[in-house]
Amino acid sequence: MLDPAALYRLETDPTRDDLHASTLIVALGGLIDAGMTQRLMIDHVLEVSDAEVIASFDIDQLLDYRGRRPAMTFSSDQLTSYDDPTLLLHRVTDEEGNAFFVLEGPEPDYQWERVVEAVRQLVRLLGVRLVVSAQGIPMAVPHTRPVGMTRYASDRSLIPENDPVFGTMQIPSSLENLLHLRLAESGTDTVGFAVHVPHYLAQVEFGDAAVAALEAIHGVTGLAIPITDLAAQAGLHRAEIARQIEENPEVTQVVSGLEQQYDTFMEGRERKSLLATEMAELPSADEIGAQLEQFLREETDEVDEDEAVESDRHDEGPDFLR
Repeated sequence: MLDPAALYRLETDPTRDDLHASTLIVALGGLIDAGMTQRLMIDHVLEVSDAEVIASFDIDQLLDYRGRRPAMTFSSDQLTSYDDPTLLLHRVTDEEGNAFFVLEGPEPDYQWERVVEAVRQLVRLLGVRLVVSAQGIPMAVPHTRPVGMTRYASDRSLIPENDPVFGTMQIPSSLENLLHLRLAESGTDTVGFAVHVPHYLAQVEFGDAAVAALEAIHGVTGLAIPITDLAAQAGLHRAEIARQIEENPEVTQVVSGLEQQYDTFMEGRERKSLLATEMAELPSADEIGAQLEQFLREETDEVDEDEAVESDRHDEGPDFLR
């Protein structure tokens, strides 16, 4: 492997004590970001918080330009701008003065393991102890119900209230998920949120998913990031979605079917939860075994006492002969 440190350039002195922070939010896109969940969230975080770039990656070594060509602007008779791709590490400060980092940019096409090692070097250098990410995944769910999500972590204690929907499966890999895996292997805590976005909204902005993602990150990090503007944007998205669905009877029917499917599924999970509660109140196998042993012990003692009394009676003779 080539030197990972050659992939990035520090824009400030990393030895400064006031530069360190314990949390890193990663936003590298990936295979898909349904509802533009991650992009909406990260753009909002960088917009409402004080941020400075402290490291930049050499994107020329990592990006397949012909595979996803950056946009350029052609104006009348000349080229006027180029959407220069960047992969940057920001140091951000929340409303309460707490610092954290944001790594954001296009997912590298090449040298994944080298990028992971470069990020691991920065994590150690800057005192990061927790790495968090969130993005949207398309699901057969309606936008009229609460936004759900799949949670995952390097240590299950980091997501104590988690109630998994999925079992074991194989999924397409992404650099972001590889980062979670490799950092966990080296002892860094990681938490991820895959927000469930209605599949019919996968290609448009769905602010509710971004709000859910930011709230989930707040829940695990405690960072005080303003959410008002993002929630207002989500409200506008809902209104536009409702308008378009109302104008399309076919889509209305699809959404209605998804609502019924969702409600049936949730009712089933609720019944399962009630059953789990009832089962939890039952004694365990060990407890039942101990009680059985105690019962048999008491029964044996009573039998022994009865036999002893009966023996005395035989010695004294039958009652009617006394």
